[in-house]
Amino acid sequence: EKMVIEILSLRLTDSRVASDETIKQLFVECRLHNVIAEETPLSLPKPKIGQKIYYHFGCVIHVDKANNSARRDYLKSMLLQPDLHTDRLRFAVVSDPLACEQDLECQDIGFAYVSLREILQEGRDIIEQDID
Repeated sequence: EKMVIEILSLRLTDSRVASDETIKQLFVECRLHNVIAEETPLSLPKPKIGQKIYYHFGCVIHVDKANNSARRDYLKSMLLQPDLHTDRLRFAVVSDPLACEQDLECQDIGFAYVSLREILQEGRDIIEQDID
């Protein structure tokens, strides 16, 4: 029993981000409340608007009863809380300054969300779909 999260690619749709000269490289962070935090191991050059960059990144979160019961119980309690957004995976697109620009800091420039509750209720995974 496991959850697999993959970040295959990123396409910019915001012309403000695409035209911002201070944004050179991007990585993606995935977070589920306080349980999971993963990020693509590489920052890639910012694509032009409408073009994709490919990360081909994946991570596995084990939620089996035998070895990960505490994580499993915590996730279950989060998913059962009504009217809260604790069930959402948050994907943050992050601007990563070049090595020669050490005076700049990483900056979140965009977000997308996926509801785990909806995936479980509908009984279908989100496979190779764009999320906004």
